Amino acid sequence: MTFSNLEGFFTTFAQANPNINKKPLGDFLAFGKPKMMDKILVIGAAGQLGSELTQALTNQYGGDQVIATDLRDSAKSQFDYCRFEVLDVMNREALRDLVKEEKVTQIYHLAAVLSATGEKNPLFAWHLNMESLLYVLELAKEEKLDKIYWPSSIAVFGPNTPKVNTPQFCVKEPNTVYGISKQAGERWCEYYFEKHGVDVRSLRYPGLIGYKSLPGGGTTDYAVDIYHKAIANEKFNCFLREDSYLPMMYMPDAIKATLDLMNAPRESIKIRSSYNLAGMSFSPKEIFESIKKHVPDFQIEFNPDFRQAIADSWPDSIDDSRAREDWGWKPDYDLDAMTADILKNLPSYFPPKK
Repeated sequence: MTFSNLEGFFTTFAQANPNINKKPLGDFLAFGKPKMMDKILVIGAAGQLGSELTQALTNQYGGDQVIATDLRDSAKSQFDYCRFEVLDVMNREALRDLVKEEKVTQIYHLAAVLSATGEKNPLFAWHLNMESLLYVLELAKEEKLDKIYWPSSIAVFGPNTPKVNTPQFCVKEPNTVYGISKQAGERWCEYYFEKHGVDVRSLRYPGLIGYKSLPGGGTTDYAVDIYHKAIANEKFNCFLREDSYLPMMYMPDAIKATLDLMNAPRESIKIRSSYNLAGMSFSPKEIFESIKKHVPDFQIEFNPDFRQAIADSWPDSIDDSRAREDWGWKPDYDLDAMTADILKNLPSYFPPKK
């Protein structure tokens, strides 16, 4: 069957089925030839971000088109809605084989050692965070993959960065191995786009807060753990000072931003290092007071530890005007709306221990 006949077949089929979603047809006929269906590979899918992003990608592309991967076979039980493979991202050949065998078109590379955990084992954190990214970028170049997503972080900023409404372009000088690896990763992403045309996209996430997974070793994870303690009627021991403002974001907004970025036309993406992204900014005292509106007897104690120095080196708030201008970013949640939603839903995911 010639392509012109094939186009006529699909047109007739669409006319006979008026409720069919016509967007896949447009994609199929784009550029004058059939387009392969997207095949999505999520590396590090079982983490805090990955577990929710993988579900959202499955909703968009379908379970057969999304492959969740994690280092642990036990993570398979989390992904009954899509495909799952065990993958060590540091095994370069295994990664290459999976991409080629499955005809992967997009990679979401989420595997990383986070800020607080990275300070305990800096060489391992650098090795995993940097080499795994370079593996993915090289693979994207060689196999001509359509898109790569790699998350950056507010950890790229350091003590000499403007702390209020931190601009997109400014002095960074991070002082954690996590932040150093993210800053270097941003430069590599831009390099591979400029030199090799790799369509890699990135967001500088603030602290991410969700109720569907446990804290993962980040400095901002106090804002996840505090809700678990609230529903368990336990006093919360906070490892930051009560007045430590940090940029934060509720997970549904983070997922929305990621999908909006990845679905935006290539020409709309003007920044190829990583976009600043903002949701809200608050202190431990303010999130505590937001929770007390729903849990009046909740108690907190402040005992700053080594993570306080990390928090002090990061911005209080972020200017994300470039993301708003380039691809229409806008968050949906503020602190009180997030608190109400988490306290409503968290008990069904992690019932309090009796």
